[in-house]
Amino acid sequence: MKKVGILVGREKTFPEALIKNINERGKGKVVAEYLTLGGVRHDAPPQYDLVVDRISHEVPFYRATLKRMALEGTFIINNPFWWSADDKFFNYSLARKLGVAVPKTVLLPQKDYIEGIVSESLRNLEFPLDWQGIVDYVGFPAFMIPFDGGGWKNVSKINSLEELIKEYDQTGTLCMTLQEGIEFDQFVRCYCIGQEDVMIMPYDPRKPYLSGEQYIYDPHYLSPELNARVTHDVRTLCSALGYDINTCEFAIKDGVPYAIDFMNPAPDAELQSVGAFYHGWVTEAVTNLVFKRLSEGARPAQYRWDALLNPAPMTTDVVASAAEQSSRTVKPRKPATKSRAAKKE
Repeated sequence: MKKVGILVGREKTFPEALIKNINERGKGKVVAEYLTLGGVRHDAPPQYDLVVDRISHEVPFYRATLKRMALEGTFIINNPFWWSADDKFFNYSLARKLGVAVPKTVLLPQKDYIEGIVSESLRNLEFPLDWQGIVDYVGFPAFMIPFDGGGWKNVSKINSLEELIKEYDQTGTLCMTLQEGIEFDQFVRCYCIGQEDVMIMPYDPRKPYLSGEQYIYDPHYLSPELNARVTHDVRTLCSALGYDINTCEFAIKDGVPYAIDFMNPAPDAELQSVGAFYHGWVTEAVTNLVFKRLSEGARPAQYRWDALLNPAPMTTDVVASAAEQSSRTVKPRKPATKSRAAKKE
């Protein structure tokens, strides 16, 4: 018997549906359950063959435990070593090298620092910053966002230099990026599961986060050409980063999809938020991924960042037509209940 552990935060409907799916398909040979963790011994034998991680980015104890489990041969989705090292600014730089369009972005020094960091500690830091040069490059409107974060936390829309400095002064010890605002014609959020299965979701970021109004079901939202390009870019990004579960967001302007966020390794999948179709699709796709990874056997954890940044090339052509994507669509199961979900972390 193989065991699958599910590590979660406040979300409810997705992990419950995933556990149900895995157990029904496993028929006693594969069993999924929630993990229970206490004091973790450094020499404890592995208890799970695979763990789906949805919350360790918020809980350091969980992250440290998952790294140790990976050392013992447990397959972790997503890789806790790379997720710990990754950040959004690095991703924008990587995307540019991969040929994926991204908005103009500048990394900003922190406004404040932890105790013990004094002026002598920052002798390499330019002061004052060339604010005018920064805004001349990025332009307005712009968005100031943490270089490592999610859930639309600490995000500000900036329309002037005065507003930028005012907002920057409120960021404390957060390290921020300033990014060109794309006045988009269309916007999509894309699930990518197993670096292969892609679901393009029309998405309205102007609606309240987790309101249930952001996601729209429209399989013909993009033209076939845009559909193919977005699918290609999603697979390219997730293959390079090595994420088995991720979402990528694109602001589309004048036919160009700009990747604005693609570090979401614990993406929203709650029924109340994403709707029945997308909830069913991602549940089925992650279930398929779990069984695929279990069939491959344990893989050694990678610790060298050069290896992580240069994964084995994909075995299939990442350029997909609209027809190909349609053929790859995972048929979702109808949700068993219509219970309202708690907000995810």
